[in-house]
Amino acid sequence: MSLDTPLTWLGLTTTPLELVSFVLAIVTVWLNIGQNHWAWLFSILSSLLYAAVFADARLYGDAGLQFVFVAVSVWGWYQWLRGGEQHRPLRVSRLAPGGWACMVGAWLAGWWLLSWFLQRYTDTDVPHMDGFLTAGSLVGQFLLSRKKLENWLVWIAVDVLYVGLYVYKHLTLTAVLYALFVLMAAAGWRSWRRTKGDAGAV
Repeated sequence: MSLDTPLTWLGLTTTPLELVSFVLAIVTVWLNIGQNHWAWLFSILSSLLYAAVFADARLYGDAGLQFVFVAVSVWGWYQWLRGGEQHRPLRVSRLAPGGWACMVGAWLAGWWLLSWFLQRYTDTDVPHMDGFLTAGSLVGQFLLSRKKLENWLVWIAVDVLYVGLYVYKHLTLTAVLYALFVLMAAAGWRSWRRTKGDAGAV
């Protein structure tokens, strides 16, 4: 059996490649909620596999995003271990009002740029949605790397919309994964709010 051979698992049509990616992604978010730095290793592995899954589904923005995730994961791993004051482990913090403005501005700018690129240079049939969610995912991943509490709010919004996109693209197992991500992001928000580092806004 090849990695892209269709199979049925728990009544869902998937492939071995998508199934392995699914499991690695679940482990990644579970470790993120617990602020375990090994989450970044699983993030790298999951991203590399999902790049192939999304490329096959002609979700080129999402496929390219996975390689960005790999780079950000390496940086995020360092940030979590040495990104705090005096190169100590990073602690959870909130965004200041200026940080919110930068986040929204970056998301909108990324949406415009990615939508234009995908529409002009690829054969995707969902350039605007793919661009919007790819840009939002980049914002969420950056905030996660810096241990900003608000990363979970971004992921909740993005993951809800991704469920619909993946259902449309017949990536049923991945749609289920992102529905689980919504619940896990809500749990992550609650867990991180309770941590001692949730005091300042920067």
